[in-house]
Amino acid sequence: MVINQTITGSVPASEQDLMQKAAAIAGMTLGELASQLQVRVPENFKRQKGWSGQLIESALGASAGSKPIQDFPDLGIELKTLPLSYTNAPLETTYVCYAPLTNIAGTTWHTSNVRNKLQKVLWVPLAGEREIPISERVIGHAFLWQPTHQQDALLRQDWEELMDLIALGKVESITARIGQYMQLRPKAANGSVLTEAIGEDGGLIKTRPRGFYLRKEFTQGILNEAFS
Repeated sequence: MVINQTITGSVPASEQDLMQKAAAIAGMTLGELASQLQVRVPENFKRQKGWSGQLIESALGASAGSKPIQDFPDLGIELKTLPLSYTNAPLETTYVCYAPLTNIAGTTWHTSNVRNKLQKVLWVPLAGEREIPISERVIGHAFLWQPTHQQDALLRQDWEELMDLIALGKVESITARIGQYMQLRPKAANGSVLTEAIGEDGGLIKTRPRGFYLRKEFTQGILNEAFS
């Protein structure tokens, strides 16, 4: 195998540098990229669901780690992988970030981590059909996206509805059906992981951590815009 010298895992110096790095891995399989980065490919995603995203983060030089900031903080860009079907439709919802469940007084859409994460996103499409072995899944052509005023307004509406319910102590009654384009769901390795949240009486309760997710209909619209 010829080693691609542009895949260094170094932090990109500019947006143009980042796009060049993304172009360098387009068309490669996850197995080929893992080999170049000397990373073992898992047999399945039961224990390593976020492996593909972490592999691509490493290849492109993302530096945020688990911090609640953009993956490329110096560039103000977030990285999101997007597993696609054979017909180029999103196969799953897209995780954005954890939801704050306490100390939320004064938080607004404009100061929220959700909006911060989605201000500019580098989307990396991936072949995602389950019957394709992980090592053979092909990386697509990445593209940059920024929300339009309309998209921002739609996400804000869902975020405010969900945050109002959290503030009212109704986090336990929030289902994945709430929110037109963004939903709130449990986000933890297993059900034993608990965090504090506001209860209906205003006191603190223990509950599973929650995360914001973009619905497939929303990311399908982003894809349609990018490749129309």
